[in-house]
Amino acid sequence: MPLEIPSWLNFNQEMQDYLINFVIRFGLFILGILICLGLGKLLPTFIKNLVKKLTTEAIFKIYQNIVESVEKSLTISITLLLFYVALEFIKEYGGLYRYLKLGVDFSVTLSLAFLFAGLFRNFLRIYGVNLIRKIGLDIDELLFILETVINVVIGVLAALAFAQSQNVNLVGVLAGLGIGGLAVAFAAQKTLEQIVGTLVVYLDRPYSVGEYIRISLTSQGVVLARVESIGIRSTKLRTLAKSTMIVVPNSTMSNVDIENVSRGKKIMVLLYFDFDEMLEKSEQAMLEKVVKESTNSIFGIDPNSTSIKFLPKGKDRGVRAQVSLFVLGSQGNSQEFRRQLLALANESISKQLLNYGMQFTMKEPTVYVESSVPI
Repeated sequence: MPLEIPSWLNFNQEMQDYLINFVIRFGLFILGILICLGLGKLLPTFIKNLVKKLTTEAIFKIYQNIVESVEKSLTISITLLLFYVALEFIKEYGGLYRYLKLGVDFSVTLSLAFLFAGLFRNFLRIYGVNLIRKIGLDIDELLFILETVINVVIGVLAALAFAQSQNVNLVGVLAGLGIGGLAVAFAAQKTLEQIVGTLVVYLDRPYSVGEYIRISLTSQGVVLARVESIGIRSTKLRTLAKSTMIVVPNSTMSNVDIENVSRGKKIMVLLYFDFDEMLEKSEQAMLEKVVKESTNSIFGIDPNSTSIKFLPKGKDRGVRAQVSLFVLGSQGNSQEFRRQLLALANESISKQLLNYGMQFTMKEPTVYVESSVPI
């Protein structure tokens, strides 16, 4: 008795050809995936050896510093990119192809975002540190800010790239939100202000962690505080009076007047005039008048701090006049400039005293003592 084939297996020639073609293509697709997995593991090593052979030792060292720690992400990204080749075997099966391509597109975008974020992070931490030190900024905090900004930019670009791969106009979708989009934009306005304020604080650098500043806040009035930390959103201040913590948004810090007390430097200048004879009261008054007139005209000298003391010369007869001045300023160049002006003032004092017939000598050099302005 002949074997009867069930009706549900009794396909026509066209259906049989379709099934055979599907099995072959799907088999090639699976084989392609296995090949991609193998190549994905081999290519990073191949690229590393190629860079080592074709470039200098310095360039290879840079490659090691930046790429080696993210080789796992590089392997995943290369493997997923190779999956596009394997997808070509099932491209004619539209539904299956679209679903698989959606997953591959998303995976590739995500893996590349992590890869580039890791590469930029390594570059900043290895080579950006020296640049930040030359600028004179706090390394840990600025690196955190730069890494955050770069990660946000990479995330936005990845979202746009994925939307473009799916033929979705992401900008048009956001614009089409209408009132909802305006509401979101309005709600994000404060966040944007915080980000801009943080960039201003880090670029302008009006204060650093550990410094004492005096600011005027609407809710607190004038506050003298120590800077505890500078974050991505706000600055934390420790008040001197109550030792409480004030958290001030960076957008506020970038718009208020800040007096950096810690950066206020002063140079105490000591001038010595030795007189062979004791000075009368009128002569002492004349000396004080000449000194103040000669120094008050110099910008940067605190007129209220100028003082004169008359000291005995020890065993020698006569008196020594000690003139103390305070030269204010925070920058080294301005300090040196004011020292030169002070030398001119010293010359003016000497000429006027000689004109008044007061004989003296300046045997000891002028003494400069640098210190911070007291809080």
